[in-house]
Amino acid sequence: MTSPNFVDTVLLLALPASGKSEIRRYMMHVDRAKRIEQFHLADTVQLDDYPYVELMREIDDALEELGEARRFFKSADDGFQYGHDWGTLLQLVNEDYRVMKNPDLPSPKADAAVMFARIDAARAKVGVPAAFESMSADLRKRLGDRMQKKVEWVVHELFGKRPNSLENKTIVIEFARGGPQGSTMPLQAPHGYQYSLAQLAPEILEKAAVLYVWVEPEESRRKNLARAVPNAENTILFHAAPESVMINDYGCDDMAYLMETSKVPNTITIHAGGKDYFLPIGRFDNRVDKTTFVRDEPSSWDPKLVAELHAGLADGLSKMWSAHKTVRKL
Repeated sequence: MTSPNFVDTVLLLALPASGKSEIRRYMMHVDRAKRIEQFHLADTVQLDDYPYVELMREIDDALEELGEARRFFKSADDGFQYGHDWGTLLQLVNEDYRVMKNPDLPSPKADAAVMFARIDAARAKVGVPAAFESMSADLRKRLGDRMQKKVEWVVHELFGKRPNSLENKTIVIEFARGGPQGSTMPLQAPHGYQYSLAQLAPEILEKAAVLYVWVEPEESRRKNLARAVPNAENTILFHAAPESVMINDYGCDDMAYLMETSKVPNTITIHAGGKDYFLPIGRFDNRVDKTTFVRDEPSSWDPKLVAELHAGLADGLSKMWSAHKTVRKL
């Protein structure tokens, strides 16, 4: 049987505001045959850990309004209380991936109590104390009532366009990781891609390839501020991370280090569950911005900008595909 000319699962990775969501948006507007030929991506199904981050921040805000202690972030403008919650997010993504891959499994129930239990279970897998189990039944109920609409938003954002089958589809999993500004390599857990990628399920690591969007931390911070639109309806495209998070969690990343030290050329090596996984990688150079225009309506896209973006993606994804064929022995 001939192998398909596209990757099963792509990890779309970069610092915040590097253009990941814009790249996903652009891909949706590329003809399928051309996308497979030049990008080696079929019709895409999207997973992202950001909706869970937004939910956790709003849970903390609701708890403060109720006179209770925050459970996730040190403050509204700071990072995680427990750094291993970076792993919690990917444990939730693992669940979402398994549901997406199995058409017989129902989408997660859009119920606050169910979501609270999912988050506590994901935290347990990375050694973080439960957020909700220790709450009184009354507090969980009041918090659940406040968060129900947000939970519905999260489930709709992730599963609202779930296809009946993943045949001839590519799953794109998007997330950002990094470490404190000025860190030396390797980044220490729970910072960085080395830690977070090791949290992914074996069925993801065995199939996935990486498209890394290359942007310097200074540019990431600039674009992070520029994309913030107060009360924006599309928070996936128009949210901004707090400045302290940009410095202490995204002040650098370890992707270049992982590429330079991998045991297999054109891959990154991730050790998880007692096994080495070699993830094929391609890099899209967005240090000179090629993606911001995609936030506008497609009818207004400048053909020159489209051509530059398309060529850059084709170059990075063709290198990813070449490494994928070699590593997976296709």
